[in-house]
Amino acid sequence: MSATTAYGDSAKATPAPTAPTEQGDGGGGSRLAWALADSWTMTRRELAHWARQPVEVVVGLAFPVMLLLMFTYLVGGGRGVDGDPTEFLVPGMLALTMAFGLESTMLAVTQDLNRGVIDRFRALPMVPGAVLVGRSAADMLQSVAALAVMAGVGYAVGWRWHNGAGAALAAVGLLLLLRFAMLWVGIHLAMVAGRPELVTAVQILVWPVGFLSNVFATPASMPGWLGAVVEWNPMSATATAVRELFGNPGGATGSWAAEHAQLLALLWPSAIIAVFFPLAVGKFARLSR
Repeated sequence: MSATTAYGDSAKATPAPTAPTEQGDGGGGSRLAWALADSWTMTRRELAHWARQPVEVVVGLAFPVMLLLMFTYLVGGGRGVDGDPTEFLVPGMLALTMAFGLESTMLAVTQDLNRGVIDRFRALPMVPGAVLVGRSAADMLQSVAALAVMAGVGYAVGWRWHNGAGAALAAVGLLLLLRFAMLWVGIHLAMVAGRPELVTAVQILVWPVGFLSNVFATPASMPGWLGAVVEWNPMSATATAVRELFGNPGGATGSWAAEHAQLLALLWPSAIIAVFFPLAVGKFARLSR
């Protein structure tokens, strides 16, 4: 029985190719087709939850919007910026939204673990990595939706980009790269934690790291030692890089980290992926042993 036919909450999925045998029947092409079909089935499973739990999806999209509006109109953001503070704040909020996405990833994975869903999938004749591919693909699609919503709200409150479509797409690419890196952190930590209630403990750590960045204020407006720490935060690198690409004020300090923000926005997520991707894959392989 393939993963596609075993997946009960999928609506009339196209049957996956017959699984290759241990002797390698079907060759590499069949194995690849089987892997792609199983991965697509797992992705569809995650996307089906959106239709069944629309309130959860709406809340997930609305929360960063609420933060943006609160810091724009109530708390005040962009301290220390020469220029429109809204144009400083919105790119930072886009980066913050991508980083905070690891909480939803952790919650989804721990729920599947505790319901025995992952164990059932692992017992099927399916490509083991399809579960992780499906999880990551669905989360990345949700991140694209979150970016679109946040950009639309940002535009409504006065944010604009000024460097053309190519630079804007590069900025979106850096934001999604940060999300992809945090996704694997979330998957690994979820399998280590094992229970949804432990996600709260991670949130206690995620929020200080998120706010210990240049999302809401420039490092120049902070005490010297704190500003130095903030500038080397991976989220600060992405926020500064996308501000540069969007043509928004960045509150540059002239430091090496600020001058090479685009490079760091590539290196930090790449390093995180290099560490947590193999950790997550290895932990997943050991779950039922």
